Amino acid sequence: MAVQIFGTLKNFDTKKAMMWFRERRIEFQFIDLKEKEMSRGEFDSAVSMIARKKGSRSEAVEFMTDKASKDYASIAYLEDSDREDKLFENQRLLRLPIVRNGRSDATAGLCPETWESWR
Repeated sequence: MAVQIFGTLKNFDTKKAMMWFRERRIEFQFIDLKEKEMSRGEFDSAVSMIARKKGSRSEAVEFMTDKASKDYASIAYLEDSDREDKLFENQRLLRLPIVRNGRSDATAGLCPETWESWR
């Protein structure tokens, strides 16, 4: 299993996700979004995987957006097509952590019930 966790070390949900995988001795790669943002390919891949569960890309982007962020107002009223591009440009608006299981599945936020099914 090739698990990647995208987040920041100051984010509590990211820390909980890392602890969840450590406790189960599942190796993961941590990518600190403060040091290196997601590439366009990684971002598109995560949106596509979440869209399969949510129904559409616009619903996936809405789910991946942290509405509690102080910068949320900058994308709240944009068209769906513009919102995805703006979210990619301003990754501080992502709901963290973004956890990818290879190229098969991805989650946004804490989702231990989904991660359990990956084992």
